[in-house]
Amino acid sequence: MSKINRKSELLLPAGSYSRLKTAFLYGADVVYAGTPDMSLRAKAKITLDEMKESIDFAHSIGKKIYLAVNLYTHNKDIDKLPIFADTLRKLNPDGLIIADAGVFRFMRNAIPEIPLHVSTQANVCSFETAMFWYDIGAKLCVLGREVSFEELKEIRERVAPDLKLETFIHGSMCMSYSGRCLLSNFLTERSSNQGNCAHCCRWNYKMYVRPREELIETGSIKEEASRLGIDINSDTMKLFDFYLEEAERKGEFMELCEDDKGAYIMNSKDLCLMPKLDKLLEIGIDSLKVEGRNKSEYYAGTTAHAYSHAINDYFKTPDKWDYKPYMEELNTLQNRGYTYGFFDGHLTHHAMDYETTRSNGDYRFTAQITGKTADGFILDVKNSFEIGDSLEFVSPSRLAPYNVKVNHIINMKNNEKLDRATVATKLILFPFENFDMKKEEVLKLFPTYTIIRKKYN
Repeated sequence: MSKINRKSELLLPAGSYSRLKTAFLYGADVVYAGTPDMSLRAKAKITLDEMKESIDFAHSIGKKIYLAVNLYTHNKDIDKLPIFADTLRKLNPDGLIIADAGVFRFMRNAIPEIPLHVSTQANVCSFETAMFWYDIGAKLCVLGREVSFEELKEIRERVAPDLKLETFIHGSMCMSYSGRCLLSNFLTERSSNQGNCAHCCRWNYKMYVRPREELIETGSIKEEASRLGIDINSDTMKLFDFYLEEAERKGEFMELCEDDKGAYIMNSKDLCLMPKLDKLLEIGIDSLKVEGRNKSEYYAGTTAHAYSHAINDYFKTPDKWDYKPYMEELNTLQNRGYTYGFFDGHLTHHAMDYETTRSNGDYRFTAQITGKTADGFILDVKNSFEIGDSLEFVSPSRLAPYNVKVNHIINMKNNEKLDRATVATKLILFPFENFDMKKEEVLKLFPTYTIIRKKYN
């Protein structure tokens, strides 16, 4: 297949105004956001006034914002639609991400001037389904995470050329089909399909195993227990190994592991398609999406930083492109381990982490530049650091970070020198004299919203 000259756009989540600004700073072409009432962003921290300001700001720098209207409606929600359509008309976003066919129909008629996108929640996994949405007015389809690369290629080849396609490249994976899950609703009365998922698949679950009475009395379990002098009870069961066997996979045994909190049998590793990014760019996927609506500024900045540099470098020298330098940046993120998801087809057990939900990654989001004075940067402290530490300042203009040794910290509240900055300190002045370069160069390399990290292990 010949290489495509059209550059894919990089789409980042924005759960707050500062995350939006951070994502744009580090190379996002578009951000997607939502309001609590009519999207799957029940924890969104962007007000309508901030949303309007964000959209105006994005347009002023040649960027775009898509708004999510992707909940599944019940009758009680329908009366909100005219009011919400009027609000959207005033906000004037660059696209609406919609899952519910009824909402799609309403918005198509109420605000035809705003492009309509089909959410991944609509389960678009074939070219025929994509063309159905195209025929009724969709400008872009977000494909389901279940679509393999081979299927993606065929969809790209067989849909209308002016139908844009979007696919996920990074972020948390849901154990349900395209995120349509009832676990949260069942266990907590918080509906994931109406924007309030409790992430029950990340919880720990204990399994209590008791052999049948006849096996304890007559079988090998009793004999072995007697030989070892073991009384089988709820405590001594911990001495045995337990395995799960799925009905259709005879002979494939998955060890059920527990830590002191329980077992994790539905916990997916995080999606990361950086090693496959060149294939997606080659076939001309219009939009590459990063998941993470509730993640931090550090997550938004780091993913945008890595993928934007990777995309730009690919189009400069595609034959020399190598994913490894960009993976080094992504590995600084807290993650559950990485998987290709369904990219290669069947999702294997290697995509799951059955042992723990602890995050990988030795780096922590330490601070973010929120302003400057004549003497230094104003930092919002996210994790503690002290005199003598080495901090990594992540400049948007290059992939590799700058190492800066901390020699001076000043408390913004009382102008006192500090030996240690903590979250409780909140805002500190980080004097320019900490840097071994000229002030003019420092200001150019590290604009407001620059993220700062520290390796803790």
